[in-house]
Amino acid sequence: MITSRKIETRAATVNVLEGGEGPDLLFLHSAGGISADNPFLQALAKSYRVYAPQLPGYGDSSDSDNIHDMLEVTLHSFDVLEKLGLNKPLLLGHSLGGMIAAEMAAIAPNDIDRMALICPAGLWLDDHPVPDIFTLLPREFPEYMFHDADAGRAMMAAGQGGNMNDPAFLIPFLVNNARQLGMAGKFLFPIPERGLKERAYRIKAKTVLIWGASDKLFPAPYAHAWKDTIAGAELVIIPEAGHMVPVEKMDATLAAIARLR
Repeated sequence: MITSRKIETRAATVNVLEGGEGPDLLFLHSAGGISADNPFLQALAKSYRVYAPQLPGYGDSSDSDNIHDMLEVTLHSFDVLEKLGLNKPLLLGHSLGGMIAAEMAAIAPNDIDRMALICPAGLWLDDHPVPDIFTLLPREFPEYMFHDADAGRAMMAAGQGGNMNDPAFLIPFLVNNARQLGMAGKFLFPIPERGLKERAYRIKAKTVLIWGASDKLFPAPYAHAWKDTIAGAELVIIPEAGHMVPVEKMDATLAAIARLR
């Protein structure tokens, strides 16, 4: 069972989703956010004691005027870690969360010893420009996020029978998206790169990179660029999965994370 509790950091009141039994795992979510009923979070809780803090501006966490750049969100994440009393948990990050996790491992290499990054943001390849998620219409998201766009569309608008034009889906989605991307834009706009490549040499953590073979947001060249960037990183490419590989191929994603146990 996933429950929630509030903790206070210098930057914000943070809502932490928490549950499960096993080794400690800190999960940093993507720009799409995370909720207690997320199937992947619930699956993680079967094998780990999971802590999933919602970024400021997401879910039940407060907004924050104290986070402006990558360094500040990284230090905020360490503040969360300290408040939770965690010592070297398995660090897991998806997309934006993967970018933050990698920054944590670069800034404090002796404090992070195991890390799984699921198709992280943070690098930029001129020959493979990343789509601008801030200009996408709601109906366009499934094409970039899922291997099976129809299934993704049905999943995103499940309460409306997959109809992403239904106001019952569209209005809450747009309102929530605007709030969340207000925070995410500080790190992902105009391009999702903040100099991490120059700091990644400091990373000592045993690292597993997990990638959906059909990822259209960060396509395959990014997977190999990350492998070249983090010394000793292992790359696991999962077929028939896109950027939302934790949802589309949950068992394969969990098996890849388990390589770090």
